[in-house]
Amino acid sequence: MVDKEKIKIKYDRDFEKTFRKIDNSYKIKVRKQIAKIIQNPKIGKPMKSNRKGTREVYVSPFRLSYAYFLSDDEEDLGKEIYKLVFLDLYHKDNQ
Repeated sequence: MVDKEKIKIKYDRDFEKTFRKIDNSYKIKVRKQIAKIIQNPKIGKPMKSNRKGTREVYVSPFRLSYAYFLSDDEEDLGKEIYKLVFLDLYHKDNQ
C-alpha cells in the first residue's frame, strides 16, 4: 500500500468523457473501484504489448484502465511521489 499523500491522481479526458455518460449505478461501482485502486495501485492486471505500463480492473461491464508510475513532474524530482492516472473506461465488448 502507498501513502495517499505520496500519490497525485489525474483523470484523462477519455475517462472523464465516458464516466459522464454512464448510468449512476455504474458510476457508484467505478468510484468504489477507484477508491480501492488508490489504496493499492498494484491490484490491477498489468497489460502487455502496446499497452505495457498500464493496468486494468474489471468493473462489470466495463474495464477501467490506469497507469501508476513515479512522477516525473519537476516539483516532484528527488521525492518519492507517484502519479496515478485513470486513462479510460470502456465496455469490455469494445476492446
